[in-house]
Amino acid sequence: MRFFICGSALRGQPDHENLGEATFMCEATTKPIYRLHSVEDQHPGIYECAEGGVAIAGEVYELTEEQHAHLLATEPPNLYEAPVQLDDGTSVNAMIYPREMIEERGYQDISHHGSWAAYKAAKP
Repeated sequence: MRFFICGSALRGQPDHENLGEATFMCEATTKPIYRLHSVEDQHPGIYECAEGGVAIAGEVYELTEEQHAHLLATEPPNLYEAPVQLDDGTSVNAMIYPREMIEERGYQDISHHGSWAAYKAAKP
């Protein structure tokens, strides 16, 4: 299966090893219908929105069933798997964070960075 990665498992990020031997397919960007938040500065939380969305940059990987199961087992709490729409018109699964939790907990909106890696690189 193909899977969109947009957080701490990206190449060059600390949890990249959670992908094991998954095959990197390409860099990709979502359609501009998502918001990106920093969840306790540990990982991103993305969700789809009807207005005010941005494109989120990430990477697409080909995962075996075993790699997929391992990735899900290593994800932080509250994330769930759901399809995201990429700017090329395809849809692949990714890890989404509940918008309600982001709003009630006041996690920082980092959408203007366009990616988790850009946000992390911009931090002092």
